[in-house]
Amino acid sequence: MHQRLSVITLGVADLARAQRFYEGLGWTTTARPVDDIAFFQAGGIVVALWGRAQLAEDSAATDGGGWGGITLAHNVGSPAEVDGVLTEAEAAGAGVRRWGADTSWGGYSGLFADPDGHPWEVAHNPFWTLRADGSVSLGS
Repeated sequence: MHQRLSVITLGVADLARAQRFYEGLGWTTTARPVDDIAFFQAGGIVVALWGRAQLAEDSAATDGGGWGGITLAHNVGSPAEVDGVLTEAEAAGAGVRRWGADTSWGGYSGLFADPDGHPWEVAHNPFWTLRADGSVSLGS
């Protein structure tokens, strides 16, 4: 198996609401209202939104309804950008769970949750290289 990630699928309670939220962040999709899944190109990967029950069934998983042990991350080029993205997410309907602050590892980060509770860390890591296309590489 190659060391890469291709698609992240988020289970959502209300697809239309979730799609509106991500579109409110400026993301685009070609999904239509009659579709039961929405795909967003996110750099070199795809983020998909699909009904939570459908995703659990397809994944042969039991849905306990709580946090799934995963936090998504969005890296940016400066602490000011962290604060800007958190403000943008809140305006789109996110709950900001942690506003931007210095971290113990020498960076700056905050955290919001989308309307389905999926946590997103927004971080500036001065030890990683953030490329123009938004991809990151470990080290500088």
